[in-house]
Amino acid sequence: MKIKPLSDHILIEPISQEEKTKSGILLPETAEKERPEQGKVIAVGSGRRLPSGRRIPLEVKKGDTVLFTKYGPNEIKVGDKEYLIAKEEDILAILE
Repeated sequence: MKIKPLSDHILIEPISQEEKTKSGILLPETAEKERPEQGKVIAVGSGRRLPSGRRIPLEVKKGDTVLFTKYGPNEIKVGDKEYLIAKEEDILAILE
């Protein structure tokens, strides 16, 4: 199944965090983990539409690695993969 975001929405594949603490302790799979804040952009919508009808293109593009707000994006599951759908305003930065 192919997903095409609408408007100013962005489809993100979350990047899982390290499973080791700063002190070197390995976390098991069953440990409570924080929601990721980084991900890879898989697809983007066509941009936000102004009241005049003109579209403003998104600043992010497919393939970008982005930093986003922790609880802004919505979680979706397609098959056995989990994705996030965020609005452009939930994206804080593009990581280079």
